[in-house]
Amino acid sequence: MGKEKKGFLVMGHQNPLKHVETKYNECETLFNTWLAKQSLPVEAAIVTVTSALQGAAIGGLTSLPNDVSSSFSPPPPSTSLTLQTKASFQQSQAVAGSPLAQARNLAVTCGVNAGISCVLRRLRGKEDVQSNMAAGFGSGVMFSLVSGIGGSNQAATAITSGVLFALAQGGFFKIKEKISMPNPEDVLYNETRGMLTSLGLGHYEKNFKKGLLTDNTLPLLTDSALQDARIPPGPRLLILDHIERENEVKKTSGFPHKW
Repeated sequence: MGKEKKGFLVMGHQNPLKHVETKYNECETLFNTWLAKQSLPVEAAIVTVTSALQGAAIGGLTSLPNDVSSSFSPPPPSTSLTLQTKASFQQSQAVAGSPLAQARNLAVTCGVNAGISCVLRRLRGKEDVQSNMAAGFGSGVMFSLVSGIGGSNQAATAITSGVLFALAQGGFFKIKEKISMPNPEDVLYNETRGMLTSLGLGHYEKNFKKGLLTDNTLPLLTDSALQDARIPPGPRLLILDHIERENEVKKTSGFPHKW
């Protein structure tokens, strides 16, 4: 009875979604590693095609509700429309058209954006705001052309769309860069973070920071110090055992070990 209950509890703690997420991340890492070894034309082509397929799927699915609702409302009578109103109506139809049109528009936009980003990243060896704005400008121009907005003045509309896309993508990149910028004090916990991650205890990093248990204190850690940092008994045992084994490795090898 006790063994069955114990086995039931172990099964209850398994998270199938977490398992699927882990496998997906592993496959994605393997794919990205393989892709980085390919030549620039091959990588750019694969990135462009895969991004275009993703964009097509998103565009088609997100436009389905609008397409269903618009099918029940009759279009406005053409006799009561001025030429300017007709042009505006046609532009709105181009932007918010059928699922197929939306899939096409987003496929081209995402594909061009990803392709330009890929090429610039390989050529320049980095990804920065300039590369993002260039990719945004190219995707904005292509979106304007394939969607048909702009009427008779498509060139000006395409340039305007490119500038707007470039500013938006550049702004998003700067915001993301600022949000993801590491805290200056995080450099004091590089080895600690690596150790906790390897043990599956990454969520206890905040406890180390609150207790000021930096990388320099790792060889000095004791059970009482970890207890003061409010780390439960089980994780404490794993951490202390890991540190003891790593200290043995350092003694035998004569070199400092990085977690």
